Amino acid sequence: MLASVANTPILPGLSPVAGKSIEARFDGDLLSSDGGLLGLRAIEQRLGIASRLAACIDDPRAPGRVIHGLDEIIRFRML
Repeated sequence: MLASVANTPILPGLSPVAGKSIEARFDGDLLSSDGGLLGLRAIEQRLGIASRLAACIDDPRAPGRVIHGLDEIIRFRML
């Protein structure tokens, strides 16, 4: 099956990664859908969901030995 030649609108408002802009289109019939992660990451950054959840949890770990904060752990599991 050949890809469609019709132009589809670009999804605006995604945060750049490493200084490069991101374009999300829905015209790649046979491409992977893993690109949705970039959209989820942008939404999580805007809303601060992982940080909000981490603020609700008491962290019993020794602060001097913590490498990854609860917000980072939650964000990793979410995405």
